[in-house]
Amino acid sequence: MNFFANPLMPTQARPSASHEKATASASDAMASLFDPFGFGRAAFDYWRDSVERSVLYMDVMRERGNQYLAHMEQTKPNVLGFETEVLMDGRTLPQPTNYELLRVLPPAGVEIDPLKRPFVVVDPRAGHGPGIGGFKPDSELGVALKAGHPCYFIGFLPFPEPGQTVEDVVESEVAFLRHVIERHPETTEKPMVVGNCQAGWQLMMAAALEPDVFGPILIAGAPLSYWAGEHGKAPMRYTGGMTGGSWVTAFTSDLGNGLFDGAWLVQNFERLNPANTHWKKQYHLFANVDTESNRYLEFERWWGGHVVLGGEEIQYIVDNLFVGNRLSTAQLVTRDGRRIDLRNVRSPVVVFCSRGDDITPPPQALGWIRDLYEDENDIIANEQTIVYCQHDTTGHLGIFVSSSVSRKEHTEFTANMDYIDVMPPGLYETTITHADDHDEGELIERDYLLEFAPRDFDELDREVMHKPEDDRRFATVARISEINLGLYRLYMQPWLKAVMTPEAARWIRRMHPIRLGYKLLSDRNPLTVPLPVMAEQIRQSRHPVGEDNLFKAVETMVSDQIVTGLNAFRDARDSATERLFMDIYGQPLLQAAVGLYGDAHVHRRRPGAEPEHRRFIEQRQDELRAKIAKGGSHEAVMRALIYILGGAPATDERNFKRLRASRAALEPNAKLCDFKRLVREQFFILKLDREQALKALPALLKGQSNDEIDAHMSHLEDVLSASGELSEHAASRLTQVSELFDQARPPVQKQVASTPQAPQQAAKEVAKAPAAAKPATASAKKATPTKRKTPPKDE
Repeated sequence: MNFFANPLMPTQARPSASHEKATASASDAMASLFDPFGFGRAAFDYWRDSVERSVLYMDVMRERGNQYLAHMEQTKPNVLGFETEVLMDGRTLPQPTNYELLRVLPPAGVEIDPLKRPFVVVDPRAGHGPGIGGFKPDSELGVALKAGHPCYFIGFLPFPEPGQTVEDVVESEVAFLRHVIERHPETTEKPMVVGNCQAGWQLMMAAALEPDVFGPILIAGAPLSYWAGEHGKAPMRYTGGMTGGSWVTAFTSDLGNGLFDGAWLVQNFERLNPANTHWKKQYHLFANVDTESNRYLEFERWWGGHVVLGGEEIQYIVDNLFVGNRLSTAQLVTRDGRRIDLRNVRSPVVVFCSRGDDITPPPQALGWIRDLYEDENDIIANEQTIVYCQHDTTGHLGIFVSSSVSRKEHTEFTANMDYIDVMPPGLYETTITHADDHDEGELIERDYLLEFAPRDFDELDREVMHKPEDDRRFATVARISEINLGLYRLYMQPWLKAVMTPEAARWIRRMHPIRLGYKLLSDRNPLTVPLPVMAEQIRQSRHPVGEDNLFKAVETMVSDQIVTGLNAFRDARDSATERLFMDIYGQPLLQAAVGLYGDAHVHRRRPGAEPEHRRFIEQRQDELRAKIAKGGSHEAVMRALIYILGGAPATDERNFKRLRASRAALEPNAKLCDFKRLVREQFFILKLDREQALKALPALLKGQSNDEIDAHMSHLEDVLSASGELSEHAASRLTQVSELFDQARPPVQKQVASTPQAPQQAAKEVAKAPAAAKPATASAKKATPTKRKTPPKDE
């Protein structure tokens, strides 16, 4: 080893490889003599490696700055990893917005089935630019494209249209979905729509106003109940109270001359995890600069793509959602007088959240269910299907960015949307298990299996952790926010608007610390000129140190200690913030002063049913009662299947696949919407009057032959056995259904001889007939597809 080699010396000026090899043995011998334990050599190797990594790291930061400047200079910047074409521009709508509808072009080798349900991804507009939903092949859009779905993307431009409001954006999204539906007249199913983070609650508002244009809705990491949360976690919900309310939002918008810089939102996100922001993310790049630079630059292209929101937009969001929590309690009313009630959503809603998410924790993602409904029966009465899935560890961005999450959760959601669409109303939780853990592997097309288990509100409350005393505190914050905002608008806002100019607002945006950090380390800074030359020379002759190097190990240990220290600071800060919030806004005197003491439910009352909705339910019940004994074998089989599965702890896609396959054989031209209507109708009939619905099964099978009834029972057993052995309760129900089906069998007709013994012999044969069904009933308990025996025929 040549200790005198300069790592920054150009390669052509260095000694030749043969010369270095010749002197290496002599150098090693001398080093062993003077450094027998290798500390000096390890120190030199580490020094050289750290110098090289420092230069390479700074060069990556220079590339990041150049990338940021190039990205911000684009007219329509996004980070989509797929080619697209613009179909609709929101700026041309009656109420112009900066949103647009894009058709995602399939990559080479991907075939799109035009008969499949369209798939639409809406990206969040919360400080960053669009494209994260289709950032890479293993993304929400990538998964849908691989599955053959026609895919669309709703993105946005960096600056809002003048006067743009949240309601305008909602109307734009509805117009885009109508256009998608018009493009697919051959598809009877409505588009599946995915809303990430901020886009999730925005889509729910649109679906509540125009439910007919939505298919299944997946909201990933979307907060809908903003006061909910667990003590000691997710402190972001206290921000409004600690700043005195939404007057700060109005102040920031006025500094921007009516525009709100999204970089402030990004800064709030970064403050949640100072260890990751100030050290961990940067050190990970420094420690692995040879392999991590491309991944780092790809992510920074989105993270640094800051956008601007309208002052009126962000004020509406903060006042009505973050501070006021009016969305989950149906208190929002549009400018034309329509109430935004999430109970009007008719499509199945899939809520995907994570326990590791500190921006949208599970209580905020799921709390809206408890805010709107009294119990799970209330959900059923509103004919809604709500499915929730909780990841154990991934963070907020991982919910819709992580490749592993896309390959597992999002792949399963996409593949099972037809099943979710036809599921009976109710509250369900999904769990994802590996396919190797199950039988009937031929029915599992992918590596994982999505299972659905019904849940009640006692189980939901364990996740939401609702506390009435917290409601009083947040209701107090909402009242104080209104007071402070009014004072600001009365005394300070007029002066600020009088002195602010568009040029001053642009200068303030450019000088934001986050934006400035990108610009200072770019080619616009003359001090960075030597960096690319030095970095290229190092890459040509890199000397990385091994992980077994003593000083590299010490470096890793020091880094871990820095992370631990920053995490301790974060925990102490968050704990102090929570205690201060609870103490200030929990004071009875303060609550009484704003008119809320002991009566916070006035501000957070569960919305009641409208008279029109009550009359609709009564009319619907009368219609269902009239249909209990109407129909045929399809209604009987579906009713029996729903009844049996109601006694099972969980179901999965294997049941649905067998059911749909057998139904396709019986009715090749049947549409999914007809299938869905049949499932829901029979479910509500059972829910309305189970006893009469079961008694009517023989009447629905009237006129069926023994062979046809055998086929129906075999079909039921085949579908039920797809997910494994039935529980004892479900098997008991299957036995009951088998007996009811047996009652529909035609009477046994005997050719009786004209002898005195004929009547007695015929009676004996008839008495034996019911016993012939016992083997099939016994086999039904095991839920294995077997061929049933028919009653004995005449010899």
